[in-house]
Amino acid sequence: MTELRSNFEPGTTRWAVRRAQWTAMGLTPEEQVRPKIAIVNTSSRLSVCFAHLDDVAETVAEAVHRAGGLPLEIRTTAPSDFVTSAGRKARYLMPTRDLIVNDIEAAVEGAVLDGMVLLSSCDKTTPAHLMAAARLDLPAVVVVGGYQRGGTFSGCSVDIDTVYESVGPVAAGEMSVDELGALADSAIQGPGVCAGLATANTMHCLAEALGMTMPGSAPTRANSPSMLERAVAAGERIVEMVAEQLTARRVLTREAVENAIEVALALGGSVNCIRHLAAVAAEADLDIDVVGAFESQGRDAVQLAAIRPNGTDQVWDLDRIGGVQTVLRTLLPRLHGEALTVSGRTVAELAADAQPADGQVLHELADPIRPEPGLLILRGSLAPDGAIVKVAGVGDARRQFTGPACVFAGEDAAIDALGRGEVKPGQVIVLRGMGPRGGPGTVFAASFVAALNGAGLGGQVAVVTDGELSGLNHGLVVGQVMPEAADGGPLAGVGDGDQIRIDLDARYLDVDPVRDGAPVRASDSKDEVGWLGQYAALVGPVQTGAVLRRPTSRG
Repeated sequence: MTELRSNFEPGTTRWAVRRAQWTAMGLTPEEQVRPKIAIVNTSSRLSVCFAHLDDVAETVAEAVHRAGGLPLEIRTTAPSDFVTSAGRKARYLMPTRDLIVNDIEAAVEGAVLDGMVLLSSCDKTTPAHLMAAARLDLPAVVVVGGYQRGGTFSGCSVDIDTVYESVGPVAAGEMSVDELGALADSAIQGPGVCAGLATANTMHCLAEALGMTMPGSAPTRANSPSMLERAVAAGERIVEMVAEQLTARRVLTREAVENAIEVALALGGSVNCIRHLAAVAAEADLDIDVVGAFESQGRDAVQLAAIRPNGTDQVWDLDRIGGVQTVLRTLLPRLHGEALTVSGRTVAELAADAQPADGQVLHELADPIRPEPGLLILRGSLAPDGAIVKVAGVGDARRQFTGPACVFAGEDAAIDALGRGEVKPGQVIVLRGMGPRGGPGTVFAASFVAALNGAGLGGQVAVVTDGELSGLNHGLVVGQVMPEAADGGPLAGVGDGDQIRIDLDARYLDVDPVRDGAPVRASDSKDEVGWLGQYAALVGPVQTGAVLRRPTSRG
């Protein structure tokens, strides 16, 4: 048997006090020397995203125990983009990602456990779990929590995306509050994450593309037989991985990140996946510029699927035709097939067993849906370090757009202006000072974009922001402008009426005139206390993942 770091020398203080604790919990001496597996459960009754994870944790624990391990469940905070966003204009959302990473480190390293099964659901939990796996470099497997079922309203299929975009018609007086309430009551019919290819499902897919899930994990319906089978498989496999000493950094390599980028480009995933992959790479100490890799790999990449909100197909259609494994098989000529996965097999070996593309939901490389990738990196005088467009969600919006800037310090003011009819076709709405440092914690810009689309202006108005977007957003929306305004980037100097030019074909984002500006923040970070104040002091630039940095000085 592999020597376990968790088995302390008999007779020592650590051994004796832990034995006293665990014996009192009913654990036998035989169980106490088994491989000790943390089941990281981001469970919460705050959100339907996590409502099923307690039962999944039990399923995984039983599998770990049958396989000869000792399952030990730990809990972390569980942020939900549609619930935790209510306070402080969503400032807590991005910081919770890094809070989870530190929470896992404290629990797993503090107790000196041997491996981790990470139950991932809503947007921030999957990247946080991948980051923790990269940082701790223990055997680790991600279990995907799955997507929720939608419902019907007035004879039409509806989901959380429908609810999200209906705020615009209410603001415009085209829908009543009572109608919106009835729609909201019908929109979700089970646990799990938003059903579109938003950040949660995108990160589920990229966790598999990175090789960190059991094959066939994403996308999947929450609590489906397939999802539960993968949960059992993860519980069994993690015990083997401890014996094999297959740790996370053997999987989370530069090649794995580049494979995940290919999948994101082909599917048109959430714009937020770029900073999350950059954060995973940073925690794994990989020497890779993720924004630059998206840019270079995207020069000849193509889009192979149009999953809502990028098109009319649904995420369960991708599930039905083979999911990420089918995507990997289709992309294999562009991938590092030798990259290892937590299954112990390579990407190429797994792809050989996958279904071929069906030609409808997922197209072949030679017959793409679009001759460009689903995500584009723009650069120019307004974004020297890059900005991101989910071009897969642009739809009928103009690919070249020049218009006068209309600048807001937050989305509330922009939504109010929209309701008053002051947002006009041809404008470029600038929402700034809302990035990780500026918030602190990225401030929501996503609700304004959804309201804009709901009001029928999505194809007539462009949006440029350094704030938080949703993977459900669509239209001509340029996000994650880098450097952010709080770092004194060019976005800080933009004034009302300045001409902003967006050119998707040239992959260019320009402003005229270019002005220097003092750093713009949504709030004064010096006035922040508690976790947000700590985050403001430590968060790094978004282009390198907005991970927490070591403080360089005291005081």
